[in-house]
Amino acid sequence: MMQPSPNEFIQAIQRERDNQTSTSVLSAYETPLVTVDIVIFTVHEKQLKVLLIKRKSEPFIHQWALPGGFLHIGESLHEAAERRLFEETHVEGVFLQQIRAFGKPKRDPRARVITIGFYALVSSDKLTLEAAANAEDVGWHSVQDALELAFDHQVIINTALKTLNENLEDTPIAFQLLAKEFTLSELQHVYELIQKKELDKRNFRKKVLASKLVRETGNVRKDGRHRPAQLYEFTHPLTTEVY
Repeated sequence: MMQPSPNEFIQAIQRERDNQTSTSVLSAYETPLVTVDIVIFTVHEKQLKVLLIKRKSEPFIHQWALPGGFLHIGESLHEAAERRLFEETHVEGVFLQQIRAFGKPKRDPRARVITIGFYALVSSDKLTLEAAANAEDVGWHSVQDALELAFDHQVIINTALKTLNENLEDTPIAFQLLAKEFTLSELQHVYELIQKKELDKRNFRKKVLASKLVRETGNVRKDGRHRPAQLYEFTHPLTTEVY
């Protein structure tokens, strides 16, 4: 059976509510709809970027937005986030973490909709982007870009950035933004992009090596005339499950 479009789905719900009698239990309450929205971060061209889709239907037609969509009956929030991410971008198998709920009235002009925000971290070299579902385009955008985003998606991105920064010291999430093998300079650059400040090279390396989160691979990378750089890998790969 073909799934209805988001607008068709909302219109069907509204017709059902209009037909309810005044004695219906639901008539005394507003029943919000539930969606998921995903903030996908990567480091690309030495910038921290977020994945956005360009909407091809109302509301906010032709505007950039986060990938996401409605929760289906019988699926978890995490399953819904994975499904919508794949349906709109063909991206799958990435680390996902739930942020929080966003439920400001009229955040969606069509109906009362509460969304659950997630953020994901991925190395850009692992993805081949493809616009699908209700997206007419998809691409990476710097978190510094001044874009007019659909819905309250700028608020969700800002919250995801704050959460990412808070989690940076407690969990090894930054490694998700790197290739399987990386230099300590590349790792430091990721931390500096997220924290928006320069870090002391000596202290950073000392702290990372003492954490036992990385180990030498035995491989090196030669960059021009510079001394070959030792390559490292993460000791305990994260799963794609929500913490």
